[in-house]
Amino acid sequence: AWNVLALDGSNWQRIDLFNFQTDIEGRVVENISKRCGGFLRQLSLRGCLGVGDSSLKTFAQNCRNIEHLNLNGCTKITDSTCYSLSRFCSKLKHLDLTSCVAITNSSLKGLSEGCRNLEHLNLSWCDQITKDGIEALVKGCSGLKALFLRGCTQLEDEALKHIQNHCHELVILNLQSCTQISDEGIVKICRGCHRLQSLCVSGCSNLTDASLTALGLNCPRLK
Repeated sequence: AWNVLALDGSNWQRIDLFNFQTDIEGRVVENISKRCGGFLRQLSLRGCLGVGDSSLKTFAQNCRNIEHLNLNGCTKITDSTCYSLSRFCSKLKHLDLTSCVAITNSSLKGLSEGCRNLEHLNLSWCDQITKDGIEALVKGCSGLKALFLRGCTQLEDEALKHIQNHCHELVILNLQSCTQISDEGIVKICRGCHRLQSLCVSGCSNLTDASLTALGLNCPRLK
């Protein structure tokens, strides 16, 4: 009876493979996706270094109801994975691409076109991302509530202008170590993101008291 239950994909809506990360290869993800199909809502592949674009394409094709996907540290994946998610996974709300260093602006353009329900996106240490990628992203994913951009060192104040113009629902913004950001960018965020509750600017050494003043005047929900 246990074997029957275990092999029934409808019983597997949430899967976290972090504890098995060193053993997980692409074929495992493909088999899971074929077994669980449309039942799977949440999958964490955090730290699964052996998983690449091909297996995630199969996953995206089979698991079109996925809402929460953690690819933190899956360093093999490229823009191709985001194209697959964009094409097949329109219900995606939460995506973690931390340290997926091959990701470029093209990924963000793809996500903006096909994953418009995104609410939480982590792009920390994806250091190829520039203001052009942020512009494309926020035009399609204006419902973002949490955006993590730690270590995206190419981002400038212009990127924050795009966030100001489109992300009025934003509650959490992490700009840690975005070293090119200045007061001008923070003022833009303050003027467009009045619901902001959490802002991290650790390592942003260009900021002065002007940023604090703007935050105090415009973001009353900050904690």
